[in-house]
Amino acid sequence: MAIDAPSSPSAQPWSDRLRHSTIILIAAALALSVLVALGELSVMRAVAVLLCIAAAALIPWRLHDTAASRDDTRRVNPVESAAVAAVVAGMPDPAVLLDRAGRVIHLNAAAAQLAPALRRNELAQFALRSPEIITALRESIATTEPRRATYLDHVPVDRWMELIITPVPVPTSFGGADKCMLMTFHDQTPLRRVEEMRADFVANASHELRTPLAALSGFIDTLQGQAKDDPKARERFLGIMHNQATRMARLIDDLLSLSRVELSAHVRPDTLVDLLPIIFQVADGLEPLARERQVEIETNLPEAPVMIAGDREELLRLFENLIENALKYGASGGRVIVSMNSAAAPDGTPEIRILVRDFGPGIAPEHLPRLTERFYRVDVGDSRSQGGTGLGLSLVKHILNRHRGRLLIESVPKQGATFTACFPQVRTPASA
Repeated sequence: MAIDAPSSPSAQPWSDRLRHSTIILIAAALALSVLVALGELSVMRAVAVLLCIAAAALIPWRLHDTAASRDDTRRVNPVESAAVAAVVAGMPDPAVLLDRAGRVIHLNAAAAQLAPALRRNELAQFALRSPEIITALRESIATTEPRRATYLDHVPVDRWMELIITPVPVPTSFGGADKCMLMTFHDQTPLRRVEEMRADFVANASHELRTPLAALSGFIDTLQGQAKDDPKARERFLGIMHNQATRMARLIDDLLSLSRVELSAHVRPDTLVDLLPIIFQVADGLEPLARERQVEIETNLPEAPVMIAGDREELLRLFENLIENALKYGASGGRVIVSMNSAAAPDGTPEIRILVRDFGPGIAPEHLPRLTERFYRVDVGDSRSQGGTGLGLSLVKHILNRHRGRLLIESVPKQGATFTACFPQVRTPASA
């Protein structure tokens, strides 16, 4: 907030000073004229005295500047000083300092990013529209007591935030005391994610692991009993047990990967990575599976690097799931095409799209909206026989959410399916 400095006496024009000193000079001239008329003072001395009085009245003195600077100092609110602004700006969490009326005095960069509508010298209630925040702020202003509130922020992703309002006593310009309100926001999302991860892991693991564990237990009992001396039955049962153990290992691996992605869903990756080497690496790694299923992987990708802000390991997992699903469930089509293009998102922002298309039996329309749900399978028996865990597309969706992307699924029965991973396009020096 800019404060206009009062003009000092030295900057005033001589005509203004002369106008302000007219009465003094006239009075001095009359008094000296009377003394000269009475013979008490000579004309030369009277003129000398008048000149001294005029100089004293017209020449600016440092005393006036000192007094004016003291007045300016009194006019500055101590809370609006640069020191207080630096303290608020240096706080690691989003912080906003308000006056007793709820107007914003200072805010740091984290608070401006959390609530872009916040403006200095404007009421915070208009920028923070959450009912929990407004209620806590009004109560704290009315009672000058600390308040806490927990709320869920849905934009751009779900985040659980805790608001702490602390009254701060501050001096006033006239030597008194007042109270401002310091609002600090603490991100509780990691803690909530951990709690949800623990609950989901217990529920999902107990549900999905029950069948293979029961199978392993039954085969172990059989091998210890009737099939103890039967080599053919032993080999057959050991093969089934190996498949069940592999399925449990994949299930646990997918659950842990999904939990890690959900835990950091609110933190967007900021490292620039090239998509093309990642896709080629996944395609090369799945070549043995493609030969086994007699499927050809075709890539229709540009030669120039395609950069996005992303996490390399998560992107490897994403494309591995998409291409592996196409090889397994679309193998009857004989080929899988991986291509790339650019298009505009619904909000008009440019995005990069990677399409994985198979020519298999396709997916019925009623299944499409639920494909990314955890453990949802179009055909439970076929999925388990293929070694699927029911978590692949859910993991893909969460990885794309963390990258601020989206997943498009298109399918026509008997004509295959196309899974499209969309990523926001970043501006690089070359593209600029």
